Amino acid sequence: MTELTEPLEGTPLIKPSSTSHKLYEPVVEACRSIYDPEIPVNIYDLGLIYTIEIDHECDVRIIMTLTAPGCPVAGDMPGWIQDAVAPVEGVRHVTVELTWEPQWGMDMMSDEARLELGFM
Repeated sequence: MTELTEPLEGTPLIKPSSTSHKLYEPVVEACRSIYDPEIPVNIYDLGLIYTIEIDHECDVRIIMTLTAPGCPVAGDMPGWIQDAVAPVEGVRHVTVELTWEPQWGMDMMSDEARLELGFM
């Protein structure tokens, strides 16, 4: 078996979210309640939340990144997200995974975040 070092052509770098699930929007809003301590923008609009995956049992798996590997809250932020999403009505269990691939970039910010930070 050959190990692949490059993603297969057409394979997305970020796994798609469960956007059609009834809990998707409430989970997004819970994520928007958390702000990066160094940038006055919520982590969702900042583009730090890569994937919100919700299964048929209402277990939520969030894949996220940080603006930089040396971020001082790297050990804390996944817990903040878990604490914000767990109380959402209907959510059974929350897991948060930190990834560095793909690397976060300013192009991942929403238009709202760019406007707030003066980039538009």
